[in-house]
Amino acid sequence: MDIAYIPSPSHGVVHLGPIPLRGYAFCIIIGVFVAVWLGNKRWIARGGRPGTVADIAVWAVPFGLVGGRLYHVITDYELYFSDGRDWVDAFKVWQGGLGIWGAIALGAVGAWIGCRRRGIPLPAWADALAPGIVFAQAIGRWGNWFNQELYGKATDVPWALHITSSTDGRVPGYYHPTFLYESLWCVGVGFLVIWADRRFTLGHGRAFALYVAAYCVGRGWIEYMRVDDAHHILGLRLNDWTAMVVFLLAVTYFVVSARLRPGREEVVEPDGDTPDGDAVALDKKADSEAGSKADDEADGTTDKKSDDKKLDGKKPDAKTDTESDEPAQSKESVEPAESEESEESVEAARGEAESAKKV
Repeated sequence: MDIAYIPSPSHGVVHLGPIPLRGYAFCIIIGVFVAVWLGNKRWIARGGRPGTVADIAVWAVPFGLVGGRLYHVITDYELYFSDGRDWVDAFKVWQGGLGIWGAIALGAVGAWIGCRRRGIPLPAWADALAPGIVFAQAIGRWGNWFNQELYGKATDVPWALHITSSTDGRVPGYYHPTFLYESLWCVGVGFLVIWADRRFTLGHGRAFALYVAAYCVGRGWIEYMRVDDAHHILGLRLNDWTAMVVFLLAVTYFVVSARLRPGREEVVEPDGDTPDGDAVALDKKADSEAGSKADDEADGTTDKKSDDKKLDGKKPDAKTDTESDEPAQSKESVEPAESEESEESVEAARGEAESAKKV
C-alpha cells in the first residue's frame, strides 16, 4: 500500500569538482551563522556592543565542535575502536556524530575564555545567545536527514521518513522522523525563551537555563523513540539519563539565581551600556565640547567684566587724586600771600605808632 512519506536524499554530498559539499556540514555552518546573527541583535538590545557576540563565538564554536565530537566518540566508542573499525574515522566530523551535551559543555568553556578577555559576564552573554543556539540546533538536525540517521521506530504515519540506505546496519523502510520532531521542538523552545525573556525580564543566565531545561524535556521523549544503537542504563538510553540530570541542574540554577540575583544586569559590557553606545558616546563628546566652549565664553565675559571693573576702579582714584591735589596746591599758594600781607600791616602799624610819639 502506498503511503505518504518524507523522502530521504539519495546522497548527502555533492562534489563541486574536487571539493565535496556535504549537507551535514552546511546545516552546521548555517546554524552557527543564525545563532551569531540573532545573538548579536539580542546582545545589542541588552546594551552590548555590535560584534562582541561574533568575537566570543570565535572561541565558543571550535570548543563546542570539539566537545560535541568528544561526547559522541566516548559514548559510542565501539563505532571507532572495535574490531573492524578504523579509529581515524573518529576525526571525520563531516560524516556526522556531534553530541549536543558535549558541545554545550565545552563550548561554554570557550565562551568563558572569550568573555573573560572582554570583561563580560558569561551568564549575560549566554542569555543573549540562548534562542540562537536552539535555533541552530533546529537547523543542524536536518544534517541527520542528509545522512539518513537518528530516526525512530517503524511507522505508517503520513509524515514517516523513508530510509533507503542499508549501510551501517540500516534497514530500509518507513520510520518516525525523530530529527524532524527535535527540529520542531527546538524552534518552539527558541520562541518560548524569547517570549519569557521579554515577559519576565530574565537575567543572570536564567534565559539560558530555561532553554536547557525546556530542551531536555523534549529530548527525553524524542530520545526514547530512537532505534539506533546506544548504551542503556536501567532500561533507559544514556542520553535519557543525561537529559534528566541536566534538566534538574538547569531548574536548580534557575530557582537559586532568581532568589540570589533577581532582575537583569544593568550593564553587560564596558562602554556599551546603551543600545547605541557609539552614537551616545559621540553625543556626549559633542555636549562636552559645547559645554567647554560655553564655559570658555563665560570665563571670557567674566574676565572682561572684571577688567572693566578694575579700570572703573582706577578712574575714580585718579580723579580723586587730581581733585585733592588741586586744593592742596591752591592752599599752599594762598597761605604765603596771606602771611606776607599780615607782616606788612604790622610794620605799617608800628610806623604810625612811632610817628605819633614824635608828635
